[in-house]
Formats: sequence, C-alpha cells, structure tokens
Amino acid sequence: MTSSTTDMGTDPLSTGKRVVAREAEALTILAGALNGTFTQAVDLILASKGRVIVSGMGKSGHIARKIAATFASTGTPALFVHPAEASHGDLGMVMQGDVVLVLSNSGETSELADIIAHTRRFEIPLIGVASRPDSTLLRTADVAILLPDAPEACETGIVPTTSTTMTLALGDALAIALMEHRSFTPEHFRIFHPGGKLGAKLLKVRDLMHTDLPLIEASRPMSEALLAISRHGYGVVGITSPDGALQGIITDGDLRRHMEGLLSYTAEQVMTRNPRTVRPDALAEVALAAMNDRKITCLFVKDGPEPDLPAEGILHIHDLLRAGVV
Repeated sequence: MTSSTTDMGTDPLSTGKRVVAREAEALTILAGALNGTFTQAVDLILASKGRVIVSGMGKSGHIARKIAATFASTGTPALFVHPAEASHGDLGMVMQGDVVLVLSNSGETSELADIIAHTRRFEIPLIGVASRPDSTLLRTADVAILLPDAPEACETGIVPTTSTTMTLALGDALAIALMEHRSFTPEHFRIFHPGGKLGAKLLKVRDLMHTDLPLIEASRPMSEALLAISRHGYGVVGITSPDGALQGIITDGDLRRHMEGLLSYTAEQVMTRNPRTVRPDALAEVALAAMNDRKITCLFVKDGPEPDLPAEGILHIHDLLRAGVV
C-alpha cells in the first residue's frame, strides 16, 4: 500500500501557496531595492554599439538564456554565451563594443572567471548581478547590481528558486526599460516574431490580402458577375464605377435574393451598396473581428471609407486561418 502525501504529513497545496507567496514577496523586495545601478546598466547598454552578451552557469545560465532571448526580441541585440564554452573558444564571440551581463547568485562561480577576465583585458563593459556585495563578480564589474536578501522558497534554503525568480524579473525589467527608451513598437515586434501566434496577431491586412481582384463595372450584366465570382474563387465580386471606385459587392446572399430573372439584371441592380471594407494598414485580427461581426467571409481592402476610392485588395477568412490569426 502506498501512502499519500497528506498521510506523510505534507500538504502539496500549502507548499505550493507558500512557495508562490515567498517568491512574490521577494519580487516586491526587489522592486524596492532597485536603485541607480539599474539606471547605469540601462545607460551602459544603450551606449553600446554592439550586443549584450549574457552569461551564467547552472540555473543562472538558464535564466541568462531567457534574458538574452527577451533582449533580442525587443530590440536589443543579444546572445547567450555559455561560460564553459567561452573558455574553449567562444570568447571570440565577445568583442569590443559589446556589453557583458553576467549572472551568478554567489558571485564566485569559478566557470565565470575566464569571461570576466576577458572583459577586463579588452576593456569590455561588464554588468554583474549577484546577491553578495563583496563577491568577486560585483567587485570587478563596472556596474554591480545587488540582489536583495530574500530566502529561497524551499525550507532548506539551498535550492535556487527565489534568487532565480528575482534575476529573471530583473532581466525583464532591463529589457522593457530598453524597449521603452527605444520606442519599440508592435510593428517592430512583428518583424522579430514572424512566426507563431504572436506574429500572426500582429500581421497587417496588406501582408495577407490578394491584389488579383474580382471586379466588374456596375453597368455589366449579371452573367459577367457570375463568371467573375467563379473565376476568382472568393465567392464575391466587387462592383465599380467607370473610374474604378468600389461602389458595391455581390455575394451569394445577393444572388439568392434575385434568383428569379437573375440574368436579366445588371450588376448595379443586384449589388449591396457601400460594402464593409478594411484598411491595408489595419491589423489582421481587426479584419477578423469585422468578418465575425457581419458573419461574412471576405472583405475588400480600401485606404479609407470614402466612396470614390478604388479597392486595393481582398482578404478572405481562409487567409487568416492559414496565417494562424484565427
């Protein structure tokens, strides 16, 4: 017979809540402890003409990888260099013009010695993050960021938990401070995130629209409208004035309403006037919301609502599906 955790005197839920509360408290302490060294670190990175080289060993190394990735995706060129690999050739990746950000809870991690020495030898700015003010890392660094004294989340105090959470939050704080200083926009974010759900949500209509448009003039017979609908495969046809302005649209609903004697009509007599359109610079998810709101599957693209403007493109809900916007 196996014993449950409660039989053994432990309560997983209580432990979980204690751990989360302890780490949340540590983040509050960290926020209050940030001072001028944080500003100095931001200024040092902004003044750099190169990249931010982030390094750390063990759990700090995992945090360093994430911080480097966050920097790179928010407009600050960065990469992670493993300290052990640095000692075996990867120091060549750290060049003058770069800034090095080294993470170590103790500040005495032996594997970091070579990368720290490299920054001193070639006068490469060094930002150190550690929890001991008299550690080798913080005494050596150009900018020393001291993590506040906060207990680890485990009762033994030996498992890196609270300390790594604070370091991760500090990295996020640096990245966002740099991002806001550089006026990093959603458009920049989209460029750095072309794949995945985030990239899809930031796609513009112009990125997905088709420019081979199903269009006929309003005076043309419905036989031509039917051919245009069939030829292009969008299930609609746009109706234009002689000068090319989009006046209306014919959908399958319009066809059903005029089924009797359909071929005796002109396109103008069947079309729905002033169709809903979307701008080319609108986010694709805005177009999706408009389609869902009207229960339609296509939108013509125009550079404004004015009736004298021509259609520039057409967007089908299948395009949104393929791009992962839906």
